Amino acid sequence: MDFLEIPLFDNDFYKMMFRFCVNIIFLTVIVRFLYYPKTRSKDYLFTYYMISIIVFFLCFTLKKYELDIGMALGLFAIFGIIRYRTDPIAIKEMTYLFVVIGVSVINALANKKMSYAEIFAANLVVVFAIMVIERFWLLKNEVSKEIIYEKIENVTPDKEDLLIQDLENRTGITINRIKIGNIDFLKDVAIITIYYYNEK
Repeated sequence: MDFLEIPLFDNDFYKMMFRFCVNIIFLTVIVRFLYYPKTRSKDYLFTYYMISIIVFFLCFTLKKYELDIGMALGLFAIFGIIRYRTDPIAIKEMTYLFVVIGVSVINALANKKMSYAEIFAANLVVVFAIMVIERFWLLKNEVSKEIIYEKIENVTPDKEDLLIQDLENRTGITINRIKIGNIDFLKDVAIITIYYYNEK
């Protein structure tokens, strides 16, 4: 049956919902069980889920126009350069964003030339790679924090040890490395990013 020249139902509905369930399962494994335990950051959970869901349905909808390759490349180009003006996305978060978009595109655009075994294998390889890198290769989770530092006389190459010691005494954090950002000589302050291992 049609309504306004659009079919009310076709067999692609079952295919769409099955692939969507597969996509959500692997997305949850990646975002909730691999990304979140390492970062403990809820800021991007909503973003990752919603972008993945929208990309999946967008790809599945446009797939009927036989724009598979060009459309996929266009989506990668559009979403790959996303920059939030108010809060720049860190490299790791951008990588996870690229992963969830890529997984959604794979699950949505797979056609008859690609078996379900290949679809599952592609998803499993992505999950396995993330798990190995996150949990086995990167045993310690290095996090960063920006600090406004007022002892401008310590912000010199020859006093780096003194600077790190002062920061450790005042923050109570064992610092792995530091990066000096903007220096304001009028206000005698400097923006310093400290890097340390988060043991929890």
